[in-house]
Amino acid sequence: MTSSQHPTTRVVSVADIHAALIEGREIALLDVREEGPFSRGHPLFAVPLPLSRIELDVLDLVPRLDAPIVLYDDGEGLVARAAHKLASLGYSNVARLDGGLDGWRRAGGEVFIDVNVPSKAFGELVESQRHTPSLPAAEVERLIKDQADIVVLDSRRFEEYRTMSIPTGTSVPGGELVLRLQDVAPRPETTVIVNCAGRTRSIIGTQSLINAGVPNKVYALRNGTIGWTLAGLQVERGADKRFPKLSETAREVARERAQALADRVGVRTIDRDTLARSRSQRDVTLYLLDVRTPEEFEAGHLAGFRSAPGGQLVQATDEWVGVRHARLVLADDDGVRATLAASWLIQMGWRDVHVLQGPIAGDLETGPRPPRRPPLPDAAITAITPAELAAELDSAIVIDLAPSPRHAAGHIPGAWFAVRAQLAEALHRLRPEGRLVLTSWDGALAHYAAAELLALTDRLAVLLAGGTQAWEAAGLPLESGIARAAVDVDDVYKRPYEGTDNAAAAMQAYLDWEFGLVEQLARDGTHGFRVL
Repeated sequence: MTSSQHPTTRVVSVADIHAALIEGREIALLDVREEGPFSRGHPLFAVPLPLSRIELDVLDLVPRLDAPIVLYDDGEGLVARAAHKLASLGYSNVARLDGGLDGWRRAGGEVFIDVNVPSKAFGELVESQRHTPSLPAAEVERLIKDQADIVVLDSRRFEEYRTMSIPTGTSVPGGELVLRLQDVAPRPETTVIVNCAGRTRSIIGTQSLINAGVPNKVYALRNGTIGWTLAGLQVERGADKRFPKLSETAREVARERAQALADRVGVRTIDRDTLARSRSQRDVTLYLLDVRTPEEFEAGHLAGFRSAPGGQLVQATDEWVGVRHARLVLADDDGVRATLAASWLIQMGWRDVHVLQGPIAGDLETGPRPPRRPPLPDAAITAITPAELAAELDSAIVIDLAPSPRHAAGHIPGAWFAVRAQLAEALHRLRPEGRLVLTSWDGALAHYAAAELLALTDRLAVLLAGGTQAWEAAGLPLESGIARAAVDVDDVYKRPYEGTDNAAAAMQAYLDWEFGLVEQLARDGTHGFRVL
């Protein structure tokens, strides 16, 4: 039975979705395919929630159980299964898109490729309307060689910066730029160059400093590390230069700049008592997001808040927020980073954004906040230890449900890569004899999938307790690469702006695509972006 034939799920039209987006009503448009197919075509505000990962991600992406959810696929028959799973988790307002992605196309809906598209399209719109200044790679290289009075600030996550960076670059993630600038460039005569891997975070980072009224000349590195590489220039690997400890002078200067920005953009604040009442409001989906660095978050954060570093939140809002037009409350301990992130989210059409007043203090939680997930079901199959698996590894058939990059980085020797939503297809490619052993990286996904495996086969099957992570922790060997794939490896989109092994043609094609996003936005008509 395909998703379009499912008899019980309510049907929502493309026109209904357009109306909700334009009118500012809450809607979660969820694509239940894997990320690979999603990246090749989807509506602008669709959020990827693969059927394979629903239990792992949905409670954080859609925290309100009666939020309006619309599911779609592209004829693969995934929607009915996803709707059933969501209903079992307590979601009560789930519909399907009439005709799926093909119905969206036939109704004239605009289709976008790649991932995190709303943020990337917004960045292009900002540059087109604000004429954000930029310099080509050759000019930046000349300034570096001439030892000009410049600083190069890398606005990506530190992990991305370490993979490859511009010579002399300092890691200052985008949400930190306004707060840290006075310490990294104390002289107003110093020219500031902001880079990322491609375009968006360079543009938004540069415009953030301009919007905050810094006295320095600020430029984006045109096309980021992609532009640098396509110009034939060498990136550095393994750099570890971070922004210095924040001085009180920098904090006070940044606060003044942030307040002026808040007044201009109309950033609203919320106090603790009002937030407490908002938490009990049943008809509004609420997201509580701490925009400080991950290290600060883990040192102490308010209960209920998730770590969402400000630059990444603006760059990839759909990784934290699954319901368009929900209420967002941002927290930090200085008002600068939350105000900066809020100023951008407001311009991106989020109408209900607030900055939490006051410091992060009181009864705080520490450490990383684990994702919200439903309890693991009662064991559908027997669990075995890594030592027990090691003793029978030659005869066992190990099925690994970890994402393909995780599987390629390290898996149990001889394990087969498989996608949970495609277990039925995977079983046809495995030899007919031998005990099946189901695993995933930490064991959670395999545990959720165990009952599904039992329903698909009468073969003897067991679960690896603790997953592949427990195997590694036991000192047992791992194998890298993907030598045995029981299904096509298409679960994760390979980003042409991450890593160091991307083909020049792929990088150039990515840039060409970004240049066309403003025209796509105009055709789409649902974005609600308003560049100030």
